Amino acid sequence: MSYENLAKEIVQGVGGEKNVVSLVHCATRLRFTLKDTSKADKAKLEKTDGIITVKESGGQFQVVIGNTVPEVYNAIGRVSNILSDSKAEDKPQGGKKGFGAVIDVISSIFAPLLGVMAGAGILKGLLLIASNFGWLQTTDTTYIILYAAADSLFYFLPAMLAVTTARKFGGNMFTALAIAGALLYPQIIQLKTEGTETHFFGIPVIMMSYSSTVIPIILSVIVMSKLEKFCNRVIHESIKNFVTPLISLAVMVPLTLIVFGPFGVYVGNAIADGLLAAFAFSPLIAGAILGASWQLLVIFGVHWGLIPVFINNIAVYGKDGIKPAATASVFAQTGAALGVMLRTKNKKLKALAGSATLSALFGITEPAVYGVTLPLKRPFIAGVIGGAVGGAIIGQAGTQAFASGAPGLLTLPIFYGPGGQGFPGLIIGITTSFLLSAVLAYVLGFKDPVEEEDKGKAGASAEPAQDQEQGTASDKPSDMALSPLSGNVVPLSEVPDPAFAAGAMGKGVAIEPAAGRVVAPFDGTVTVAFKKKHALAVVSDNGAEILVHVGIDTVKLDGEHFTSYIKEGDRVAAGQLLLEFDVDKIREAGYPTVTPVIVTNTFDYTDVLPLRQGEVREGEELLRIVGNDAEA
Repeated sequence: MSYENLAKEIVQGVGGEKNVVSLVHCATRLRFTLKDTSKADKAKLEKTDGIITVKESGGQFQVVIGNTVPEVYNAIGRVSNILSDSKAEDKPQGGKKGFGAVIDVISSIFAPLLGVMAGAGILKGLLLIASNFGWLQTTDTTYIILYAAADSLFYFLPAMLAVTTARKFGGNMFTALAIAGALLYPQIIQLKTEGTETHFFGIPVIMMSYSSTVIPIILSVIVMSKLEKFCNRVIHESIKNFVTPLISLAVMVPLTLIVFGPFGVYVGNAIADGLLAAFAFSPLIAGAILGASWQLLVIFGVHWGLIPVFINNIAVYGKDGIKPAATASVFAQTGAALGVMLRTKNKKLKALAGSATLSALFGITEPAVYGVTLPLKRPFIAGVIGGAVGGAIIGQAGTQAFASGAPGLLTLPIFYGPGGQGFPGLIIGITTSFLLSAVLAYVLGFKDPVEEEDKGKAGASAEPAQDQEQGTASDKPSDMALSPLSGNVVPLSEVPDPAFAAGAMGKGVAIEPAAGRVVAPFDGTVTVAFKKKHALAVVSDNGAEILVHVGIDTVKLDGEHFTSYIKEGDRVAAGQLLLEFDVDKIREAGYPTVTPVIVTNTFDYTDVLPLRQGEVREGEELLRIVGNDAEA
């Protein structure tokens, strides 16, 4: 499929051009902010050639493309007006609030810079190696010219962020650039370096160094964008084109130097100091936690909250000791994908895992994670374990990053500092995480599609199904789960939570409830009854484990609007009332009520087959859980 045709499919799939508020892209994915996400056809997009997967995270509708995302992004600009700066600003319906909104802002601001930031970081790392080995002297004009090319982005980072922030909030990017330019103006810098006592109409100004800073300019441009909109509403059209910028500059530059600048610098330094203190307390434990969790943070989109911290550390201290541990997570998932490639007999999966391994070696992990390890589950867990071990080694070695860039083979030079201290630990850490994850993924195994197909071809005379993940026969018989709720059945892929949607918790379905009742899906025992009453788990007498999770993020309700009638260890009969909840009040509180019903021990079975589409009533057959006693 050509890039233009794929672009048209994507624009149509997200609900059309008019449904798009904004679009940016990072290294592998298109990040849409939509007016109404219900208009997007996620299932259709996921089946489109050229699209790896689709995720909703951090207030964004993310279409994962892979390495060709810049070409697809440009094609969208050719086939639509989505990328036009003159595009009218709209707000998404039911926009994200709180932490989700913060992540959306950070990712939208930084995503357009990641490519050039990685390139500049690699060049900077190579220059560090060249100077350390004496190949180039820092006084050589060749070195100075190349270092200017490598460092200019970071020195003028406030100007770059002024542009992306203005685009995100609908402000005038040239006014934003002028504000950033004032922060980097030579005489303003001179006031700081010479320690000149500075006042603005008698108000004392605490002068800071703003080159490479992140938070001050972002805060300034956000407020500037609001001020511009206000001015444009109240100022006559005949003069607003020059009066609005006049007011914006006259107000925002002093306000930034007096308030936003010092506040942003202090906050950024405080966050960085807190994380550095964690690494100082126990670099081994801190490195293990970050190495294990980084890809999980990426899946949920919250890793963007750490990007400004990495940049701030490099700007303030000239190095960052937090980011290196995340590199172990990248190489761990790469190794896990390699383990899948070596074990699978399915030619399509082998080709996918092989290409995903190659791209992940260069820092692009989405194809490996979303296309290989996460859907197969156990390889992803192998990557988490390998990342923890590698992260611990890197943290203990005290490895530092001296420039920004996505972790990968090409960006290894950014971790090579004066004397190479900590760099051997990085190499040992990423090698360990890679090899350990590959071995674990191979040994733990997974449900290989080719073996499943072979079973289907074997006919009624086939031997009992084998548990391909364990390599031994499963001892669990087939089972049937009745519907624990009344409502409409929807695929798990449509659940607005990545863990459920990706099947990471197990196979099953979701139900949009028509009534606030949960009943037992079969005769069995309650194994989990959450104190906040939003979820429960029941194991059948045959060993099938069903989790019913009422709504998404409803744990935050702290039990409000829920009434539980069971406790852990209770024996229950099929159809017995276990839980009641107020559907309307949960929705009024802003939480989705779609309820995943999943088999948490899916790995113990040959398959989990949904038996209903559309409307279902409680007590009707919902899931067939296929064990080793089933005919092939």
